[in-house]
Amino acid sequence: MRDLSTKYLGIRLDNPLVAASSGMTDTADKVERLAEAGIGAVVLKSLFEEQVRGQAAYVIGANEQKYYYAEAEEYIRDYSRGHDLADYLDLIAQSRKVVDIPVIASINCTSPSEWMAFAREIERAGAHALELNMFILPSDPNRTGAENEQAYLDILHGVKKEVGIPVSAKISHYFSGLASMVKSLAGTGVEGVVLFNRFFSPDIDIDKLEITSTNVLSSPGEISLPLRWVAMLSPLPGMDIAASTGIHDGEALVKQLLAGAQVGQIASVLYREGTDAVGRILRDLEAFMERHRLSSIDEFRGRMSLRHAHDPAPYERVQFMKYYGDMH
Repeated sequence: MRDLSTKYLGIRLDNPLVAASSGMTDTADKVERLAEAGIGAVVLKSLFEEQVRGQAAYVIGANEQKYYYAEAEEYIRDYSRGHDLADYLDLIAQSRKVVDIPVIASINCTSPSEWMAFAREIERAGAHALELNMFILPSDPNRTGAENEQAYLDILHGVKKEVGIPVSAKISHYFSGLASMVKSLAGTGVEGVVLFNRFFSPDIDIDKLEITSTNVLSSPGEISLPLRWVAMLSPLPGMDIAASTGIHDGEALVKQLLAGAQVGQIASVLYREGTDAVGRILRDLEAFMERHRLSSIDEFRGRMSLRHAHDPAPYERVQFMKYYGDMH
């Protein structure tokens, strides 16, 4: 038997395969099934501030009574917020009861104060760690990149002051200087970073003239972007890296570990195959270790990162010069 154990955010995991935040982790029953399948840890489905606000708006809008007092509307908003948050805290508590693996909570907020408020409650509920599902779309022409990036840092500083559990930041690659930004994130004291966030992708139905969604689930080919950056950023000290997007089999997980990731997060493959995917991926990982006579993950993690690369060009090159040159 190979030792698949690893540490992520300072927490011991039986293996480096983590169920990402998704609809596959939104109930304690689903979390229990993932644990039974052998998953190393779970990230619960994110609690979105918009979700909490939307529930409050629905309650107010659905009620035909006219509110003559501002306090009445404020009471309903606070009650709905508390009810939604209470449901999420119950999900944490119930998941902790039914599994022995690490349970990581996830939140996405738009108001700086809410990040801190939610984080405090989540720690009290018993989450082993907290993943901040962060993204500020750089679409405002009146807001500079530096202002957007400072918002991330302010939020992380604030959350770290409020909680003692490990915190990770799930981010996108939309930064003017990604490597510099990740270094700045480490300076906030967070224990990890998840590369990368996956977003709603808009499409247009040309017959109905409606905005729809596309590419809801990832494909194996999407591993390329996070793989490059895991390999380039893993040598930076101070934070664990979780690789996300494009991991659909054991080979992809091995690649991310070779690049320097502590863990790999999966979601789309769980939607497609269910919990059976967990055992298949872990068997592939063990088979790789047997072929190369490796007894633990630490023996090969980061072996193909930028730090150990004989030639950094494959990671740093952005043009197809070699590819097209080989075609002649």
